[in-house]
Amino acid sequence: MKTPITLITGPLGSGKTTLLRHILAAVPRKIAILMNEFGEIAIDSKVIEGKKIRIAELGGGCVCCSLLGEFEAAVDEVIDTVDPEMIVVETTGVAEPDALIFDIQENLPRVRLDGVVTVADAEAMIRFPQLGHTTRMQIEDADTVLLNKVDLASPQDLGRVEEQIRRLNPTAPVLPTRLCRVDPDLLFGIAREREIRRPEHIHQPEFESFSYRTSVPLQKQSFEEFAGRLPENVYRAKGFVRFPEGTHLFNFVAGRWELEPFPEETTALVFIGKGIKSLAPMILGALKDCEA
Repeated sequence: MKTPITLITGPLGSGKTTLLRHILAAVPRKIAILMNEFGEIAIDSKVIEGKKIRIAELGGGCVCCSLLGEFEAAVDEVIDTVDPEMIVVETTGVAEPDALIFDIQENLPRVRLDGVVTVADAEAMIRFPQLGHTTRMQIEDADTVLLNKVDLASPQDLGRVEEQIRRLNPTAPVLPTRLCRVDPDLLFGIAREREIRRPEHIHQPEFESFSYRTSVPLQKQSFEEFAGRLPENVYRAKGFVRFPEGTHLFNFVAGRWELEPFPEETTALVFIGKGIKSLAPMILGALKDCEA
């Protein structure tokens, strides 16, 4: 009996981990999670830790190219040790799913591809209508597209975004969501037959990342002012921030940010964007100024 495996793809900050948290809360089945993060600190796996699941981290590179061997080994390990009813893979926002689809169908005889779920960011697609190559591939390869963050867009703008998605992928249903709240039955049991094709792309990530850690609490007002001043080419930032009032999960996407109370001991943040390594000294200095 082959174990069904579902891929969750989508751009940086679109809501993939939010979807994963919703699935774990709503699906009463034995699930193994494989997570591949961009950045040297595994933020997302900490966000879903503590639930009755098995998490395997695929770190240090992108699962669609440099980590395929590690991915195959992780799949075999979770089947041998956990024997899950299903496996869910959360890829990085820069992953192109075609290589992973090919690898699952050609090189992993113990699993079957159940489906590819792509989380699209409605607000980002309205603000940046010229989609990059990776985002287009993520939509084209989807069996289901969740159009997330619809509460941040007008009905007219959402109509244009849906048309754009349907032009790229005429067959996948487009499900409008807020916080990725969707009936899980719409995501699983797809088991669509796919034409197997060897991917020919050369994956060249456009994004850079750097991280920040401290055991010193930060002043909340200073940090909020810092978050509001982050440069435009910081596209994504995430992590945990410890204030004297308590620790929060920080999520920043393209200028919009939020803080959510979260039980974590120390501050650990990852910043992702285009050409941002040169900005690291300035950003890290501004964070230092936030320290209590």
